[in-house]
Amino acid sequence: MSDTSLPQPLLEDEELERLDDFLDSEHVDPDALDLISAHGFLVALAVAPRELDAATWVAELFHGEPTFADAEERSEILGLLEKLRRNAIDTLEQGGLPELPFELSLDGLPPEETPIGDWCAGFMESVFLDEAAWFEQDEETVATLLLPFMALSGLFDDEPDMVEMIADRARLESLVGQLPDLVLDLYLHYRVPPETPKPMPRKKKPAGRGGKRA
Repeated sequence: MSDTSLPQPLLEDEELERLDDFLDSEHVDPDALDLISAHGFLVALAVAPRELDAATWVAELFHGEPTFADAEERSEILGLLEKLRRNAIDTLEQGGLPELPFELSLDGLPPEETPIGDWCAGFMESVFLDEAAWFEQDEETVATLLLPFMALSGLFDDEPDMVEMIADRARLESLVGQLPDLVLDLYLHYRVPPETPKPMPRKKKPAGRGGKRA
């Protein structure tokens, strides 16, 4: 867990507003991710064990190619998305926590009815994009760390082994507060080599006398 005092914003407010306006416009496919989902998607890209080609994740985020007004707008929007991803990497690399674009509380609502659910769904969409790589290293640990994102995303409500967890509202509320730390834990999992047991020093044999004297 991080002891960093304040989570770090990944974009300025006006930059987030610009992305929000574009992602909510008619220039983008109706099935494209909105700002909150895209934020989760990009943070997951920052955490991911290997980097994906930008063309791959951009196409997934937008569900195709948006209708940009011109090359300048295309450069601006794609630049903001890359800036958010890069700032997330820089923050996590320094052991900091990313600031999430919502209050860390469900306020008694089901997660899928809150920005929290949208953000976690976006995070998991990014995981699905390169699922084999995410689970290649220590699958059990990764599954444990991803479980809160899965439970809060609303994407797994029909899974039998998730029913009990999703029904526990108090537990879900607790998990929401852990999200920034869990992001950092996942990032470190892929980048900090596991500790290897130190070799045990050889026991010294007691000093013995040489061969028997005649």
